[in-house]
Amino acid sequence: MKIEIIDVISFFGFIAFVIIISLLKSGKKKTDEDYFLAGRNLSWWLIGISIIATNISSEHFVGQAGQGFRDGIGLAIATWGWMAAFAMVIMAIFLLPKYLKIGIYTLPEFLEYRYNRTVRTLMSVYMLIFYAFISMATVLYSGALTLETIFEIPLHFGIWGIGIIAGFYTYYGGLSAVVWSDLIQGITLLIGGALIFFLALDRAGGWGEFILKNGDRLHVVMPLNHPELPWSAVFLGGMWIPHFFYWGFSQFIVQRSLAAKNIEEGQKGVLLGASLKVLITFMIIIPGIIAYDLFGEEIRANCETGNCGDSAYPMLIKKLLPVGYVGIMLAALFGAILSTLDSLLNSAATIFTIDIYKPFINKTPSPSKSLSVGKNSTIILILIACFWAPIITKFEGGVYIFINQFWGFMQSGVVAAFFYGIFWKKISWKAAFLGMILNFPIYGLLIIFFPEIPFLHSQGITFLTIIIFITIYTIYWPQKEPKVLPNKNHLDYKLSPTVKYWGILICVFTSLLIIYFR
Repeated sequence: MKIEIIDVISFFGFIAFVIIISLLKSGKKKTDEDYFLAGRNLSWWLIGISIIATNISSEHFVGQAGQGFRDGIGLAIATWGWMAAFAMVIMAIFLLPKYLKIGIYTLPEFLEYRYNRTVRTLMSVYMLIFYAFISMATVLYSGALTLETIFEIPLHFGIWGIGIIAGFYTYYGGLSAVVWSDLIQGITLLIGGALIFFLALDRAGGWGEFILKNGDRLHVVMPLNHPELPWSAVFLGGMWIPHFFYWGFSQFIVQRSLAAKNIEEGQKGVLLGASLKVLITFMIIIPGIIAYDLFGEEIRANCETGNCGDSAYPMLIKKLLPVGYVGIMLAALFGAILSTLDSLLNSAATIFTIDIYKPFINKTPSPSKSLSVGKNSTIILILIACFWAPIITKFEGGVYIFINQFWGFMQSGVVAAFFYGIFWKKISWKAAFLGMILNFPIYGLLIIFFPEIPFLHSQGITFLTIIIFITIYTIYWPQKEPKVLPNKNHLDYKLSPTVKYWGILICVFTSLLIIYFR
């Protein structure tokens, strides 16, 4: 592919611009609250764009578009994004006020207030392992695959290049650097994604021609026997578990909401992210379907692995963009990669410092020592992810399915512990702890011995089993004295009309989309 000097200038200019602005805006960090939560001073628009820039990364452009490319999936993969909107509304209205009243730094910290330090530590260890070996590695792999497809840069060079850049400014600036880089990258992401969407739609002959040619690939309600997205799991069962976990109980996403100026600012930020999520999901998957029509044979002919669809979006960039625009789109895609990776790094470093280092290694560290530990753990985590990322090439189901399937080894237990902890005061720490432990063997046995069961059903079965276990355990051995969650910040909050009606509007609009494309 011919690369013009303007492409090189725009690409490297974008990277330099992101780093400079991020470092300037981050300022000097004096305390761990400054580094990990940006001084708890973020506005709603910054939170919202940061959430969506963090969420929509290379595994979406590469993975979701790749699922749209695949036979038997098409637009149905959009249910992952559209159902997420409902979970985000629940997060904004019901969960976030509880977190902000307590004044927590991390989600595992909430479990200590509700149960004890043992439960908190278990979740912290889970999160660190899965962030380094699943989420970070997936982002690095899918980003490097894009560079390899377009510029023929060897995969391992792309992995290490992306890791070094994201690790540098995350190490220096903490969450402030992350959210400001997310703002720039999120806007670039929207512009670049829209550009590919309209160019692909134009090459396909317009919306009408696209609908006529792909009518059978534009359904989101799949039959009960669908191997990956049966409608029962999507709308009534297993898909709710990863959504509640990801949007409500995952440090990676929730951390910027914890840094809000106040409760309403945090809620509006989450709702802005939900609004953008619905639209961007549609904008990513349609080009993947178009790639099947335009370049399906070429993609399959050049595919050396089982996940050919992961090359669909990079192929669109390579084939559709005129000379001089490749650098801009690559900058947008690269920004999506960086925005997710920097958030993962900062979240994992926060968990290690707050939930592991302080309770067990140094209970009274100085502010400078906490900062040093957080920064050094950032370096260690990115090194682990870079070494592990090439392993993902061996997974044949595609990168998007990989990341969702393997998170199932911990999600059901965590969701059960949080929801039961919030809504049933008699749940003891032992019941929650054992429920979280049981997640791994139950889900693992289902995946190994019943591979024909869709993994969303496996998550649903795992969740129900854990719920039954916790319920029976609590009936016989209830918590003797219910724990009272503190209100450190002395916040009294009443749901504002803006938050209420915005949340209702998101739910109605998303429901109409699902009905239209049923």
